[in-house]
Amino acid sequence: MAGEPHILLVDDARDIRDPLAAYLTKNGLRITKAADAAEARQVLAAHAIDLILLDIMMPGEDGLSLAGYVRATSGIPVILLTAKAEETDRIVGLELGADDYVTKPFSPRELLARIKAVLRRTGEGGGRPVHAPDAEAYAFGPWVLRSGERELVGSDGVAVPLSTGEYNLLLAFVTHPKRVLTRDQLLDLSQGRELAAFERSIDNHVSRLRRKIEEDPSDPRLIKTVWGGGYTLAAEVKRL
Repeated sequence: MAGEPHILLVDDARDIRDPLAAYLTKNGLRITKAADAAEARQVLAAHAIDLILLDIMMPGEDGLSLAGYVRATSGIPVILLTAKAEETDRIVGLELGADDYVTKPFSPRELLARIKAVLRRTGEGGGRPVHAPDAEAYAFGPWVLRSGERELVGSDGVAVPLSTGEYNLLLAFVTHPKRVLTRDQLLDLSQGRELAAFERSIDNHVSRLRRKIEEDPSDPRLIKTVWGGGYTLAAEVKRL
C-alpha cells in the first residue's frame, strides 16, 4: 500500500465521492476522502498527499480558495472537478496553479488517465520532494533554482513556493537560456502535450512567474516576451 500514489478526493457530493473513490482504489490508487475544505486541510496536515482531486463548488470554503492555499504552501498537483457552467472558475483555477481540470459529468477512465498524466509530469508522484541523482542548481539573476529539491531560492536564502506548472516552466527556461521558445515548445518542455488544449496556461504561468521573480513584473528583465515568437530567459544562467 505504501507504494501507491496517495490521492485526496475533495467533494461534498457523496454520490460522486464514494463511487469515484472505489473506482480509483480498484485501479491502484490510495484514496483519502474529504467532504469539504476544512476536512481536506486536516488531511493535508496529517498525510503526505501526492495529488488532490478538488471540486470547485462546495459549501463553506470553496475549491478555488483551497486550491490557492495548496499552491501557496506546497507543490502538490491539483486537478479541478468542475461543472460545465463554471468556465470562469476553471480559468481562475488554472491561474491559481491547478494542473488540469475535468468537467462533470466525466468518465472515471478519463479522470484516471489524467491523474496518471499529471503524476508523470510532476515526476515525484506529487508534493513529496525528490532528490534526483543528477540534480543540479541553476543560478540566474538573484535566484537559484534547485532541481533536486524543486525549489527556487532568492539571494536572501528564502525559498519561494512554486506550483508544479511554474517549476516545470522555469526549469525549461533555465535549461534553454537566451533562446526564444514558442508556446508549443514550452508546452512540450514543461507540461507535455496533454495540456495542448490549454496553451493560454503558458501565458498564465509566465505571468505568475514574473510576479514572483521580477523586481517589476510590468517591466520584466528576466523572462522577456518576444512578440510573435514566444518567450526567452534573458539572464545568464550558471550551473552550480
